[in-house]
Amino acid sequence: MSSQEKESSGGGESLLTVVVALVANGLLALAKSVAAGLTGSAAMVAEAAHSWADTGNEVFLLVAERKGARPRDDEHPRGYGRSTYIWSLVAAFGLFSAGAMVSIWHGVTDLLHEPREGSTTFIVNYVVLGISLLLEGTSFIQATRQVRGAARRLDLHPLRYVDRTSNPTVRAVFLEDLAALIGIVLATVGIALHQVTGNPAYDAIASIAIGVLLAVVAVFLMRRNMEYLLGEALSPGLRAQVLGRMLDHPEIERITYLHVEYVGPARLFVVAAVDLVGDDKESHLAVRLRQVEADIETDDLIEDAILTLAPPDDPALHV
Repeated sequence: MSSQEKESSGGGESLLTVVVALVANGLLALAKSVAAGLTGSAAMVAEAAHSWADTGNEVFLLVAERKGARPRDDEHPRGYGRSTYIWSLVAAFGLFSAGAMVSIWHGVTDLLHEPREGSTTFIVNYVVLGISLLLEGTSFIQATRQVRGAARRLDLHPLRYVDRTSNPTVRAVFLEDLAALIGIVLATVGIALHQVTGNPAYDAIASIAIGVLLAVVAVFLMRRNMEYLLGEALSPGLRAQVLGRMLDHPEIERITYLHVEYVGPARLFVVAAVDLVGDDKESHLAVRLRQVEADIETDDLIEDAILTLAPPDDPALHV
């Protein structure tokens, strides 16, 4: 079909992006948990919760990739693509509940009560945060490489592409990695201010800031997945490209109605009223109509197509 959507279907690259993020976050979750236990840092607790939430999210995203890639069958004639949005929604809710809420709660608790003093120097936190920066940076580079490549093909800003793409795993990993890098900066600043001033409130405030950051990302991801589950509208440009591609079919003379909706990442369901070339008998038209449907469904983007005959007086659609 068009490069506007072919970029979103890169299942192999999306899978690699998720796997890299899973490995990085799993290692970091263990390291941050140890550091939080040794130092009692509220910001490090928030970072540990963040990494554990991200690790769980990557597992859900792997399930989303696997479930959504299943071919359509008699029970699901439009395929299983929407399950990708369901599992991605679950992952985003996990980030909100296990990451954001734990971080905010722990930070508020430390502000209201005297925090536990750490048993070691601040160097432990700095070492773990430095390692985190390297691993999260590696994961972010992989996600950014995929996003920039796709955005360049569409002539979009990378952040604009992240918002518009129908691929929820790419969007989730990119934003989670970006939030992770910002979270590392917030934690470092909070711990450093605690060390310099001797006031642990800065540490707790950093924990709350990390929680708020995760909540914003999680709510955005949940909202976008819900919009695709409810039926995200195609951009005018992509709809025009679908219409143009159908009008290029040698058997289609005109189209009077066109409905296109996402049924998965880079997967479309098309309903159209068409007028076929010629003036055949009704029985022959039915056979030709089914053949045109089959031709349209050979496109990698089209999961299912349903065509009906256009009433003769209806106005034709134009690109």
